[in-house]
Amino acid sequence: MNMESIYLPETATLLNMREMTEREKLFEVALDDGGTLDHVPGQFVEVSIPGVGEAPISVSSSPSKEGTSFELCIRKMGNVTAALHTMEAGEQVGIRGPFGRGFPVEALAGNDVLFIAGGLGIAPLRSLINYVFDERDAFGDVTILYGCKEPCHLLFEDEMAEWQQRQDVDCRRTVDQCPEGVCWEGNIGVITTLIPRVDLDFDTTYAVVCGPPVMYGFVLQELDKKQMPDDQIFLSLERRMKCGVGKCGHCQINGHAAEYYACQDGPVFSYEEVKRFEEAL
Repeated sequence: MNMESIYLPETATLLNMREMTEREKLFEVALDDGGTLDHVPGQFVEVSIPGVGEAPISVSSSPSKEGTSFELCIRKMGNVTAALHTMEAGEQVGIRGPFGRGFPVEALAGNDVLFIAGGLGIAPLRSLINYVFDERDAFGDVTILYGCKEPCHLLFEDEMAEWQQRQDVDCRRTVDQCPEGVCWEGNIGVITTLIPRVDLDFDTTYAVVCGPPVMYGFVLQELDKKQMPDDQIFLSLERRMKCGVGKCGHCQINGHAAEYYACQDGPVFSYEEVKRFEEAL
């Protein structure tokens, strides 16, 4: 990434989009110069629409994906994302990035990996999950735990069905509740109800966690019960990010005589790094 691209968006074209739920769509995007994004799983880009604004969005596809396009799973929740949801294939947007520190893929290699995702948190984790699948021999046991509020909120449902059929991965899903009359054969309960059932050597396992802020404390409590080392737990903390380059201060995390910017020092942190920062979680 050259210095110009930090501040100036590149033009990109929306190739197609797929509706996933009432609030989320999956966008396939390609840079107009024909180049690749060259991201690391866990990084994000700034997506801009002239006259509307700009928003940070996690990259959902793996850098090992074939071709030059990349994917963004976008929830409609503000002016920019609402405008994106009205756009059609062939229209253009601006892209800055990729930004931030992604998941430590080299540290994870050779170890068992436990993915814990809540709600939209599966979007950035999908990038790493598919990277691990594409480099499967480089990793040990793979376990994926995913939870959301109700079955209608499930993301990447078709892909998860394929993950559950794989012999080299343990994929489990849960919903907080299931309305009467809705067909659901999975677990019912918050995502932490799945963690005690996982049979892993937590001394040699690395956990990767992403979800709504309220989820982190409870997940960390369950991992502590398993005596998982704090430096083997990695959290994606997309905390109020805005500019992507550490200038606006929106994502600043203050601690005792230290500070982090989620957009530059993260969004991926080890729990060891941030456990003393009350603002982090």
